[in-house]
Amino acid sequence: MQLRQATSEDTTDIAKVHVDSWKATYQGIVPDSYLNTLSYQQRTELWKRNIADQDNYIIVAENKAGQIVGFVSAGKKAENTIEHSGDLTSIYLLEEYQGRGIGRKLLAEALHHFKQLGYKKVFVEVLADNKSRYFYEHYGATIAKTVQININGKILNEHIYVWNDLDKFHKLIDHI
Repeated sequence: MQLRQATSEDTTDIAKVHVDSWKATYQGIVPDSYLNTLSYQQRTELWKRNIADQDNYIIVAENKAGQIVGFVSAGKKAENTIEHSGDLTSIYLLEEYQGRGIGRKLLAEALHHFKQLGYKKVFVEVLADNKSRYFYEHYGATIAKTVQININGKILNEHIYVWNDLDKFHKLIDHI
């Protein structure tokens, strides 16, 4: 498994991981009417913009054949007004690659990036019904607050997690 910074040539492959992960992860949580609208083409355009934005830090995970099987993106959302803080905006892995430590490596890479920037806190938003929230909890994130969001007419609870101490995270990750 290799991690590397995403390039503009990766947009189609990142989009495929994004759409396939959403459909697998959010089946039964997010309305099918929304999941059925997700397209590789639409997400490719999104990732072209994301990669072109130099404020975004995007790392991909490649398997031995050089195929992108996961990614993490990090930056600072416009609505985040907290000084010295950033946002883990997405982390996705194809379902067949989950449980192999790839997500941990992607998370560590993103949080290390934030630490290098001098950030003190990092936030991530996770639907309450998404089992990946336990992944964040395992690595020391705590719920800062819960909000309600509307996805295609369905009201869902979304937890906003925070890492308040990036040094503590790195000590935890070093022992695993």
